[in-house]
Amino acid sequence: MGDRYNIHSQLEHLQSKYIGTGHADTNKWEWMTNQHRDSYASYLGHHDTLNYFALAENEARARVRFNIMERMLQPCGPPAKRAED
Repeated sequence: MGDRYNIHSQLEHLQSKYIGTGHADTNKWEWMTNQHRDSYASYLGHHDTLNYFALAENEARARVRFNIMERMLQPCGPPAKRAED
């Protein structure tokens, strides 16, 4: 029983420390938004991947970087409307 409580408290600690890990109330839109933003941040952080995207799109690297940063604002579109309880 003690192990179960320990694992649960560790999970709560991770969820409070890192936003992208989600929690019990995370909906599909929030989860996908976190996943997309994490992917875009990885693309921006790895210069070789950014160069590859620029070459594939036949655009300047700065333009590709700007486009990816713009997509990070709302990568999955606006949130779905929630029904009021």
